[in-house]
Amino acid sequence: MEIVGIIVLSLSALLLIFVGISRLSNPIKTYLKSSGIQLGNDPNLLNEMRGVSSVMLFAGIIIVLGTFMAKLSLTSHIVAILIFIGFVIGRLISLKTDGKPGKQITQGIVFELVLGLANVFCLISIWS
Repeated sequence: MEIVGIIVLSLSALLLIFVGISRLSNPIKTYLKSSGIQLGNDPNLLNEMRGVSSVMLFAGIIIVLGTFMAKLSLTSHIVAILIFIGFVIGRLISLKTDGKPGKQITQGIVFELVLGLANVFCLISIWS
């Protein structure tokens, strides 16, 4: 696998694993610190937050495996694209329907878009 693909997968995996673990272990503190979002002690809301965090963590694990196992690189790029571009699409829909989010969320959109497009680029280079 080419070095660019390994770097893109590594960055994608590290971000998802770090955010997944942080939000899974302490969603109230992590959301406030990273997004400026004040979560209450609502078990239903925390359950949803931890559920999404677990998906991010396990997606990160799948993606990092693609950096070590060439046979998984295609799958890893596809998973990364689904996660990052999926978040971007959802956030853009929210931007249109709910209004402009804060600075930290906007920065998140930029990172997700960059990593999503980088994975698309790598996937296209694998196929061609």
